[in-house]
Amino acid sequence: MGKAIKILIVEDEMIIAANISLQLTELGYEVTGILPRGEETLSHIKIDKPDIVLLDIQLKGELDGIETAHEIQKQYNIPIIYLTANADEAHFNRAKETHPYAFISKPFKKLDLQRAIELTVDRISLEKSSENDNGNGSETAATNGNTTDFILNDRIFVRNNEKMLKIDIKDIYYIEADRNYCRIFSQDREYLLVMTLKDIDEKLPQNHFLRIHRSYIINISQIDEVAGTHVVISKKAIPMSKAMRTELLKRLQTI
Repeated sequence: MGKAIKILIVEDEMIIAANISLQLTELGYEVTGILPRGEETLSHIKIDKPDIVLLDIQLKGELDGIETAHEIQKQYNIPIIYLTANADEAHFNRAKETHPYAFISKPFKKLDLQRAIELTVDRISLEKSSENDNGNGSETAATNGNTTDFILNDRIFVRNNEKMLKIDIKDIYYIEADRNYCRIFSQDREYLLVMTLKDIDEKLPQNHFLRIHRSYIINISQIDEVAGTHVVISKKAIPMSKAMRTELLKRLQTI
């Protein structure tokens, strides 16, 4: 990749910050600094601009993490990844206004951190290549914010490294929530999207898909078996709520 990706950590719990710094270094990233207060962030960025800012939402001091993100975005276009031990609706809705690239819930595993950083780096590369292409593609984005997956009536395009890969909708088995991401399971492989299950549910063609559980959307045409509390798709038992079982049976009768 050439130069290491530079990451600034803004976290007031110094033990957590030091642990994050160690993990990022082990993963090959360059940590430009560890700051406990939002007020110090802008002056640090002026001296050593990072590629990504890891930002705790509940910072102590004059500025919390979300206010700090707003201040950063007034002057810089730097991707934000939020760290949070409190993912309540009020904080989440405030944070969404800053269009973060990811949320990491504390306590988190090293793999959570690694995935969030990798997906953010992937999006940075994709956005840069999109700018260079100057919008010559014929497809239109069917997403909001900074998300750059494309959903059409018969196919979906997902990011993989610096490319967009096509998945035919008929080949998708089911989609599973993974915190603020979701995983698509298809006939040949698994894909990770920087998108919540709620967001993708709103955009998928409803004649093919149904959300049967808070964590699962299924492709109706791929169902092998319908039981009382679950459906089976490709030998995978997928939980189903009572209310959605009734809706599913209605949908199956109309197909």
